[in-house]
Amino acid sequence: MPKSSGIAAFAPFGIPIFRSLWLATLLSNLGSLVQAVAAGWTMTTLTSSEQMVALVTASTTLPIMVLSLLAGVLADNYDRRRIMMVAQVLMLTVSIALTVVTWLGLLTPWLLLMFTFLIGCGAALHNPSWQASVGDIVPREQVPAAVMANSMSFNLMRSVGPAFGGFIIVVAGAAAAFAFNAVSYLALIAVLGLWKRAPAEKTLPREPFRQAATAGIRYVGLSPNLLTIILRGCLFGLTAVSVLALLPLVAKDLLSGSASTYGILLGCFGVGAVIGALTNAKTRATFNTETIVRAAFVLMAIGILLLATGQSKILAAVALLLCGACWMTTNSLLNVSLQLSTPRWVVGRALSFYMMSNAFGMVTGSWLWGLLAETQGLQLALVASAATLIIGALIGYKLPLPEYDKLNLDPLNRFIEPTLAVQLKQRTGPIMITIEFDINEQDIPAFNRAMAKQRRIRIRDGARRWSLLRDLERPNIWTEKYYVATWVEYIRHNQRSTISDSGISDELHALHRGTEPPKVRRLLDRQTM
Repeated sequence: MPKSSGIAAFAPFGIPIFRSLWLATLLSNLGSLVQAVAAGWTMTTLTSSEQMVALVTASTTLPIMVLSLLAGVLADNYDRRRIMMVAQVLMLTVSIALTVVTWLGLLTPWLLLMFTFLIGCGAALHNPSWQASVGDIVPREQVPAAVMANSMSFNLMRSVGPAFGGFIIVVAGAAAAFAFNAVSYLALIAVLGLWKRAPAEKTLPREPFRQAATAGIRYVGLSPNLLTIILRGCLFGLTAVSVLALLPLVAKDLLSGSASTYGILLGCFGVGAVIGALTNAKTRATFNTETIVRAAFVLMAIGILLLATGQSKILAAVALLLCGACWMTTNSLLNVSLQLSTPRWVVGRALSFYMMSNAFGMVTGSWLWGLLAETQGLQLALVASAATLIIGALIGYKLPLPEYDKLNLDPLNRFIEPTLAVQLKQRTGPIMITIEFDINEQDIPAFNRAMAKQRRIRIRDGARRWSLLRDLERPNIWTEKYYVATWVEYIRHNQRSTISDSGISDELHALHRGTEPPKVRRLLDRQTM
C-alpha cells in the first residue's frame, strides 16, 4: 500500500473527539458481540427450532427496519449527541433487565427475542446519528477512512468478542455475558456526556416531523444514485445474512461444536472483516467501487459454499475469514457511497433508508434461510444463499454503483433572500415562483432536456406542482413554474442547492438569449371567495 494511503487511513484519529468516540465504541462493540453470542447460543438451549435461532438475528435488525426513518429525521433535526445518549441509556437499561431475568432462570425463547428487539431499538436510534456525525467530525476527504475505521472497530471486536463471549458463557453462564454487555455501554455514555459540541447555527426553524420525513422520502425517491445503493444494500443483506443467522447451527450441528466453537468461528469472521478493512484503501486505489462490490458478492458465495461442506473446523474458519472480508468491504463501500452521494441536510434520513433497506433484507433473509434450514436442511439453505449471491453480483451489471468522487454536494450558497415589498411571516403561503427564459428555436431540444433534469432537482428539493409553459403569442418565451408550501420552505428549498446541481442551472442560463438574466417572480397565492 502506498504510504499516503496508509496515512490517510488513520487521519481521522488525529481528531480528538473522533478518537475518543472510536475507543468508547470499541468497548461497546465488544459488549454487543458478547451479548450476540450469548443470545444466539442461549436460544439453542431454550428451543430446538432452527427458525427461532435464526430469529435472534432478525429480532435485533427488525427495529432498524421499523424505526430508521424516525431516527433519521431526529438525526437531521436535533442534537445528534443527545440522541445517541438516549439510545445508549435505553440499551443499558434493557441489558440490565435481561441479565436479571436470565440470572433468575426466568428466560424463555420469546422473552429473549423481546429483549434483543429492545436492544435493537436502541441501536436503530443510535446508528443514524452516529454515522451522520462522522461528516460533522471529520473533513469530507476523510469520510471514507472514518467509515472504514468505524467498521474496523466493530470487526476488531468481532475477531475477539465472540470467542470471549463463548468463554464467559462456558465459565460463568449467559447471565454474566449479558452483564458484561451492560457494563460496556458506560464508557460511550461518559464520552458523549463530556463531548462539548458547538451548537449548529440554525437560520430556519426546525422542520416538523411529518414534513421532514416527507422531504427525506422525496429526496431519496428522486435520487437514482441513492436508490441504486439502497437496493444493492437490501440485496446484500438478504443474501449474505445466512452466514450470521445460521452460524450457531453450523457450529452445533455440522461441526458438533460448543459455544466456544461458535465464538471462535464468529471471531474468524471478524478477523476476515479486519483484513478487508486494512486492505480496502489499496483495493479502492486499484478498482472502482462497482468492481469491488461485485467481486465481494461472488467471493462471499464461495465462502458460504465452503462452509456448507461441514468437513472441518479449519475449513470453516478459512471460509469465515473470506466471508468476513467480503461482508465488511461491501457494507462499508455502500455506506461510504451513500454518505458521499448525499448532501449534509438530508444525510441522516438517507442513511436511515439505507439501514432500513439493509435491515429488511437481513430480517427477511434470517427468516427465509432459517425456514429453509428447518424444512430442507442446513446445507441446502447455505447452498441456496450462495446461489442468490451470484445473482446479486450479476444485478450489478444492470444497476452499477455511482462513483461518489465525481460529486460536489457542498451547498451552492448563491441564494440571497430577496427584500420583499409585502410583509410575510415565515409560515405564509403557498408561494408560486415563475422563471422566464428567452430561448432560440434551435436551442429548444437542449432546453427541454435540461428542464427535465431541473424538474427532478426542483421536486427533490421541495417544489410542488412543477410545470413548464410556452407563450403562445411569443413562442420564444418559456416559463418555469412551481409552488412551495410557505415562504420558509422557499428559503429552505434554495438553500438545498448543491454545487453539483449548479451545472443544470448554468446550462439553462447559457441557453437564455436575453441581455438580462431570466426574470424571477415570487407570488403569494391567494384564493378569492
